Amino acid sequence: MLEGKAIIGETDMLQAMQQDALHLAAKALDAFDVTETTNIAHFIKKDFDESYGHGWQCIVGKDFGSFVTHCQGCFIYFCVGSLAFLLFRVAVNSEAEANLIPGMEAVKI
Repeated sequence: MLEGKAIIGETDMLQAMQQDALHLAAKALDAFDVTETTNIAHFIKKDFDESYGHGWQCIVGKDFGSFVTHCQGCFIYFCVGSLAFLLFRVAVNSEAEANLIPGMEAVKI
């Protein structure tokens, strides 16, 4: 199973959300060729938007840099083989939307 092969670099997500991210990465890698990184990223982003509210961003690739601002509790960076996955949620503007994530509080910006 993918969870055994994934190496989490950094995260501040709840454990259940981390498992969702790893599970979706496994499903995406089963559905798409490893070279179809845009399709893999879209697949993961779409599911997280549906499950945890809008504003998720996903970057998948073999070589990229990033410097992002994210909501507290909504960031994970992990690798599976030669692919790196960066999944994060951008700052939430409304308290109601922040409450879509179980256990999360609204972040005031």
